[in-house]
Amino acid sequence: MKKKSRLITGCVWIVLLLIWFIVTNLKLVSPILFPSPQDVWFTFTGILTHGYNNISFWQHLGITLFRLFSALILAIITAVPLGLASGMSEWVHAIIDSLIQFYRPIPPLAYYTILILWLGIGEGSKIILLYLAAFAPIYIACVEGVRHLNKDYVLSAKSLGAGKWSIFKWVIFPGALPDIFTGIRTAMGVSFSTLVAAEMVASTSGIGWMVIDASKYLKSSVMFLGIFILGGLGLLLDWILQLLERKWIFWKGKE
Repeated sequence: MKKKSRLITGCVWIVLLLIWFIVTNLKLVSPILFPSPQDVWFTFTGILTHGYNNISFWQHLGITLFRLFSALILAIITAVPLGLASGMSEWVHAIIDSLIQFYRPIPPLAYYTILILWLGIGEGSKIILLYLAAFAPIYIACVEGVRHLNKDYVLSAKSLGAGKWSIFKWVIFPGALPDIFTGIRTAMGVSFSTLVAAEMVASTSGIGWMVIDASKYLKSSVMFLGIFILGGLGLLLDWILQLLERKWIFWKGKE
């Protein structure tokens, strides 16, 4: 079944690329609005060789990944313990949950200006913006992971004489891990969608900034390239997370 699924996925991408190639090469749309695959490829090789705006491609990619991973690691370190504590304790939940639910639906650009006012236009405001975007999905996943845990497991551990720490270590945390990984995957996607916003203000590097800068000069091939790079990175990182999940959380779905 997995092989058939992968084959179908591959066929979908091939069909989309063929449609893209045919439409652009028959000049059915303006190349400024919709560049051909060849144009995007030549743009990629050019940027790979000569860079963009006197900065190498690898520097643009490196600064984007630095911003993304700094925010994600910070979000995981803080959101996981707070989410688990909130799921286990009504007191903790009452103190912090409403604050997170308050800011969660606010578009990141709405409070980005405040972050710039407080932290300046450097890396700090960009990383904090991505951190806030990633924090909420991980926190909520942790809370739900604890609350959806089968209570019989906890009662069984107590009946065997397990203490609070042992119950947390061997029952609650492993039981919540599948939801935590789902939250991290969701946070990764939200962070990518916020990345362009983080790099559009007072920035001169990064893949998201390349897209914004190219839009000012109607460099559609650069815009498409940046979008493909961000999408490809998102797919790659999500695939890595899925591999880690299958390897480390082998009990998922076997409760």
